[in-house]
Amino acid sequence: MTVSQKREFTRGTLAKESGVNLETIRFYEKIGLMPNPPRTASGYRCYSTDHLKRLKFIRRSRGLGFTNQEVAGLLEMVDGTYACDDVKDMALAHVALIKSKVADLAKLQAALESMAAECHGGDTPDCAIIDRLLDN
Repeated sequence: MTVSQKREFTRGTLAKESGVNLETIRFYEKIGLMPNPPRTASGYRCYSTDHLKRLKFIRRSRGLGFTNQEVAGLLEMVDGTYACDDVKDMALAHVALIKSKVADLAKLQAALESMAAECHGGDTPDCAIIDRLLDN
């Protein structure tokens, strides 16, 4: 029987199976993305496959660049009722944000390349990059 087929497991096993750090799991519990698990009679946390599924959902969402607040919104949709249109709208809004960030990064790249092109290098204290950064 694999760990994911078990009904209950420890936080360490949850971390290993999900690919999420132990401290990150604690943080997600603290901010409410992960529900607090029940405890055994001896006080150990007892995670289920539902916890694992939720944690993998959070990890994948974060990997796509969604903020914790956006992940919370997605989880609210999952936990309640949701229409696919709502999820699609959220995803497309995120795509628009990513496109904006990519455009900003391209501008930064062009500016740095321009500065570097003006720099002649060498070991003199005169540096075109520093001069440009010091300009108002």
